[in-house]
Amino acid sequence: MDKLIYTAASGLKAHLASQASIANNMANASTIGFRADRMIFDQLKISNTSAFPRQPASESVTDFDRRAGTVNQTGRPLDIAVNGEAWIAVQGRDGLEAYTRRGDLQVAASGVLETGDGFPVIGSGGPITIPPAQKVTISPEGVVSIIPQGSGIDGQPQVIDTIKFVSDKGTKTTKGLDNLLHVEGGGVLPRDLNAKVVTGALEQSNVNLTQALVDMIENQRSYEVQANLIKETKNLDESSAQLMRLPG
Repeated sequence: MDKLIYTAASGLKAHLASQASIANNMANASTIGFRADRMIFDQLKISNTSAFPRQPASESVTDFDRRAGTVNQTGRPLDIAVNGEAWIAVQGRDGLEAYTRRGDLQVAASGVLETGDGFPVIGSGGPITIPPAQKVTISPEGVVSIIPQGSGIDGQPQVIDTIKFVSDKGTKTTKGLDNLLHVEGGGVLPRDLNAKVVTGALEQSNVNLTQALVDMIENQRSYEVQANLIKETKNLDESSAQLMRLPG
């Protein structure tokens, strides 16, 4: 009986986590380069040497949908959409290297090239800094060039740095709460020398709102099943207690 109630309670917890994941996806349906979270339910073993399981009977594991979103043309010079499965290297909040598909780049007041959500873009030797310029361009290979301020209409482009693109093939990676890709256990991903970008375009979120709504309904129904299981367990426990109170 104890194992049954423990299983039902852990199931409720897992479905609550799944509901939060679905809600997060729906909230980010219009976020540039967002990859949808998904919940994977995995069966864990219950100890046979104890009246109580050492772990919940079901555990939720957060993963994410790695499929690319649709690419829309914007015409903005600093907008880039990465082709294939490469990722843009950025500096995370903790100062470590992380990765994103968000290509709405901008030059901060400090001159640092950063993503739309404020993460500095990494080049060949760290975050890319743009000096005062009248024009900034990015080539399909990720080469950042500028026409220096005061050069006039005939100013010649000067190469500043090259955006670091990486490949996650063969490396175990996870998605953090910051919506960035991280190497599991630490470390950095290798540079992808064949990566290309489409300039003047952005990759949209890969969230399918219709599917998200269906998932939310199915998850809610599963939650109700687990809640009913707890109610039935309580009824069974009360019935057993009544039997033990019968006069012998």
